[in-house]
Amino acid sequence: MNPPRENGDLAQFEALRPELTGLAYRMLGDIGRAQDIVQEAWLRWHQRQVEAESPKAFLLTIVTRLCLNELDSARARREESRGDRLPEPVQFEAVGLERVETIEQVSMAFLVILERLSAAERAAFLLHDVFDFTHDEIAPLVSRTPAACRKLLERARDKMVAGRRLVTASRGEHERLLDGFLASVTTGNVAGLVELLASDAVMVTDGGASGRSVGPRRNLPHPLQGAARVAAFVVAAAQSVELEVERRELNGRPGLVFYRGNAPFAALQLAVADGKIERVFFHGDLSRLGHVGARAV
Repeated sequence: MNPPRENGDLAQFEALRPELTGLAYRMLGDIGRAQDIVQEAWLRWHQRQVEAESPKAFLLTIVTRLCLNELDSARARREESRGDRLPEPVQFEAVGLERVETIEQVSMAFLVILERLSAAERAAFLLHDVFDFTHDEIAPLVSRTPAACRKLLERARDKMVAGRRLVTASRGEHERLLDGFLASVTTGNVAGLVELLASDAVMVTDGGASGRSVGPRRNLPHPLQGAARVAAFVVAAAQSVELEVERRELNGRPGLVFYRGNAPFAALQLAVADGKIERVFFHGDLSRLGHVGARAV
């Protein structure tokens, strides 16, 4: 291939890599799979036989198609059917996503809501509302007419509305509640933790497909609801195992990473609204803790 064309291809692709990875991560909820998708997109971009009027649209289209194919696989269907499955927690600087356009759109709360959409709804919502694709451009990707694509987007937006309030809290409010959460858990203060939680707070623990135990307590196979129940479970679990804890920036929000020795043992993130903790996300799947950051020395 002509070297100038090859160099130009690489420069254009690298400039778009954060957006492409961000799209794939939001579609799949897994940064490793997202990076594989983006690498495959590079090969298709590099080997294309026609010039692209808009490299960005061309590459976003490729990534979307590859993600939809991945989500249609039997493995992905099994993973996404688990009620306790959480998107993979990520420290953005470690994977080159620090330039992602809107932090709220990659927060754990946003990703959890997004994961509840069908693959086609997810693609339509992201391409239209984040990347400004038209219905005519999205329709062939999700095998629908433009009119049906509009309906698909309406359904996706309706499903996303309920979670919008979970991504609007200020950083200061988030940090205050995280500090209070950690202090209550560390001191075994169940009543204090209840005060920080919304009355209908929900905790989701993801220990992977085979499950995970913390001390004598096995991870929850289903979400746990209610401030008193969540507080009692968290404090009891924390008292049953000795771990080191460090604050980390996960998915653009303050979070906690627990270490046993120098290896990540689990990660915890919160979704907050109206001055209360609404969601507690506990990531215990060891195979998906590779991008939360190494322990500080």
